[in-house]
Amino acid sequence: MNRERVNKFFSQLPTHLIILFTLLIWIIPTVGLLVTSLRPVQDINATGWWTVFAPAKATTPYATYCASCHGDDGRLLPNADLTNPAVIEKFPRSLQLLAMLRKPINGQPHMGEIPLPGPQEAADIAAELKTPGSEAAGPRFTTSNYVDALVGYRGTRTYEIDCAAGTQATDLSCTAADFINPRGMGRAFINSLLVTLPATVLPILFAAFAGYAFSWLHFKGRYVLFAILVGLQVVPLQMTLVPISRMYAAMGLNGTFLGVWLFHTGFGLPYAIYLMRNFLGSLPSDLFEAAYIDGASHWTIFRSLVIPLAMPAIASLGIFQFLWVWNDLLVALVFLGGTTPVMTYQISNMVTSHGAGWQLLTAAAFLSMILPMLVFFGFQRYFVRGMLAGAVKG
Repeated sequence: MNRERVNKFFSQLPTHLIILFTLLIWIIPTVGLLVTSLRPVQDINATGWWTVFAPAKATTPYATYCASCHGDDGRLLPNADLTNPAVIEKFPRSLQLLAMLRKPINGQPHMGEIPLPGPQEAADIAAELKTPGSEAAGPRFTTSNYVDALVGYRGTRTYEIDCAAGTQATDLSCTAADFINPRGMGRAFINSLLVTLPATVLPILFAAFAGYAFSWLHFKGRYVLFAILVGLQVVPLQMTLVPISRMYAAMGLNGTFLGVWLFHTGFGLPYAIYLMRNFLGSLPSDLFEAAYIDGASHWTIFRSLVIPLAMPAIASLGIFQFLWVWNDLLVALVFLGGTTPVMTYQISNMVTSHGAGWQLLTAAAFLSMILPMLVFFGFQRYFVRGMLAGAVKG
């Protein structure tokens, strides 16, 4: 018996390893993205995200030489705030730090009665200022990156600090209205919802009617028409962007939500009708024959019988369509552009042309992931039902 268990374990080991490897490939970058989005910018520039799990150093040269003047958190002197990246960048190495410490302040030694640190201690202090968990580095984690990403802030420090100091950008008011300004992810989130929700509901609505018609209404040419719809799934949407864009320009639909809704509905319908027709076609015919005999109309049958029974297929289709539209960049870029940015477009604007703003990029990327992840984990059981809808009858 034990031998059979051992053989069974080793026979399933490759499958378990593959599943574990797949989970690690997906989970590790996600955890790294989340941790990075919660770290201060100076920590992101100095060390990797995995260093947050290392214990803080027991010895702190900063506390010995600097804390008495600059404070334990480095913020005591406003003109020499040691949590400000602009200040820390002036002495990246011990040589620059020692040269500054030797300069007198108001005719008095910089360190007062405290002796100057040695070269190694100065190097430790310079490294400590840029290391998470040190006294002068501030907190290990912060939500400022998310606030800055939602607002689209490009200040010298953070939106919260600059608003408190009255040095924020001129086009921001430090009020709740800043969270829906066109540069931030807050407005982009609203635009993505305005694009995704109608572009998800419309294909489901039309596909439910069409699926019922192809399954239970006998009309001439329905198999040929259904075969054409199935064949349309292989048509790439990229080849239709130019002609549809020209047609939208003539109709005044470019740059409007209606144009994007119609485009996503048109390209989502072939698969949606295929899925709904297969699912509804697998329902027992006795149910519909009994309803016809009782005198029920097609509308009554569709509303009272088909919709409740088809909820697994409707839910799975809604999840598929929602994720496709939410993660779309090409269609939104072509038909909405930068005037009405969605989240996939706005993420690219978080990093400047000089490569600055990585802390905003990570926060913006995780913001765009939150809703799809909630939808996936909340309704994942419907994915399997949707993919197998109509595959097995009986």
